[in-house]
Amino acid sequence: MFIQTEATPNPATLKFIPGRTVLDSGTMEFSNREAAARSPLAERLFGVPGVSSVFYGYDFVTVTKSEGDWQHLKPAILGAIMEHYMSGAPLLADGTVGSDEASDEEGEFFNEQDAETVATIKDLIETRVRPAVANDGGDITFRGFKDGVVYLNMKGACSGCPSSTATLQHGIQNLLRHFVPDVIEVRPM
Repeated sequence: MFIQTEATPNPATLKFIPGRTVLDSGTMEFSNREAAARSPLAERLFGVPGVSSVFYGYDFVTVTKSEGDWQHLKPAILGAIMEHYMSGAPLLADGTVGSDEASDEEGEFFNEQDAETVATIKDLIETRVRPAVANDGGDITFRGFKDGVVYLNMKGACSGCPSSTATLQHGIQNLLRHFVPDVIEVRPM
């Protein structure tokens, strides 16, 4: 098994590409060891000293470190990913292959009269923003729309990334304002 690695815009996060599907649909994030109990792979990764977050995309795993040097962490992380796939263990302890996205939608907020605007915003995020962000090892999801402000949730490599503010305010905000005149600003949640 050959696992590729890619740098992300976040220096604390590396993207690992195992050459196979990781998560059939959506994304999933584990921000602590307790949350990782749900996934044998995430548990293995949190067993590597210095790992602070694990994120699954369709065909990649991003790992964020709280301490240590990638030169020392990377071999242990590669080993944990390889061991997981060689063992044949399921990605999730309960055997499901679902994502966190259903729970994401439950927490959305916007006024019913803005439903058409929100549908356009969601479509732009889904078709233009998320694919680009996934290339960098992260994800971005719609959380809400109120008084012209779009609220987005940043995950994976995007969470805590030094360039995320620029991505939000210059890239995503400009895109949404161009196509949706009601959008005044974009903020992280």
